[in-house]
Amino acid sequence: MSAPPQFPLRVFYDGTCAVCAEEIEHYLRRDQDHRLVPIDITAADFDPHPCGIPLSALMYELHVIDRQGTIYRGVDAFWAIWQAFPGSPLFWLLGQLVTLPLLRPLARLGYQGFARIRRYLPKRRSTCATGSCRIGRG
Repeated sequence: MSAPPQFPLRVFYDGTCAVCAEEIEHYLRRDQDHRLVPIDITAADFDPHPCGIPLSALMYELHVIDRQGTIYRGVDAFWAIWQAFPGSPLFWLLGQLVTLPLLRPLARLGYQGFARIRRYLPKRRSTCATGSCRIGRG
């Protein structure tokens, strides 16, 4: 990861996945500058064609697209999100750790493991008319 992402970031997440939605809500609560734009890929009106990424790929791992159109996937997507919080020592540290040559492959391997089991994780408990629940800023 060379240059920092250009904000805002479109964050493509699975709104039916309890873990995924909670993680995105966690970031949105801290995003006072509105650098993150959450996009629920399970919403009835979501169309993956404008972003140029197949829905199956979006469902497999977290994707972020910055203002310039740069696509970040998996661990790189988290790195891009963490760049939205320049004043956070925790996110700075996490961002530094995942770029280290020895830790980067481990982080990617760990995320790939999570991505493989994600579909078996609990779904969100709240019932929504569309089967998907949009998250908002709290």
